[in-house]
Amino acid sequence: MPQVHVTKRYRFCAAHRLHTDQLSTEENWTAFGKCNNANGHGHNYVVLVTVESGTAMGGCDLGRLDQVVRENIVERFDHFDLNCDPAFANLTTTGENLVKVIWDILEPILPSGGLHKVGVIETRDNYFEYAGVTSTRRGTE
Repeated sequence: MPQVHVTKRYRFCAAHRLHTDQLSTEENWTAFGKCNNANGHGHNYVVLVTVESGTAMGGCDLGRLDQVVRENIVERFDHFDLNCDPAFANLTTTGENLVKVIWDILEPILPSGGLHKVGVIETRDNYFEYAGVTSTRRGTE
């Protein structure tokens, strides 16, 4: 059956520092450059959440989606230092990791199999996208 996907856009501003304790000071600077600044830096993130809407005749509860993303993503990360969030305790706060963290937060809350993909725009030139394993893809309802 053909699927229709709906993508909603959300925004939050957050700070972070790209740094890992597994690397020396010099290695961190080589790997992350100015993004390893000890004082951190910030981005105006754009998060794109794509959900399955069913067929063209079907629909999804966009109001509920807005509420879930607002309460669990925007309110959690907006005007916050990502390095202080428990989800990043063992992760570097890269865009790749951020998009996966957002997926991992949303996927169990949204209806089973409803989350299709998550995208994060970090800068004008940096976009990250993740379409992880959903409950229905895992075979558990």
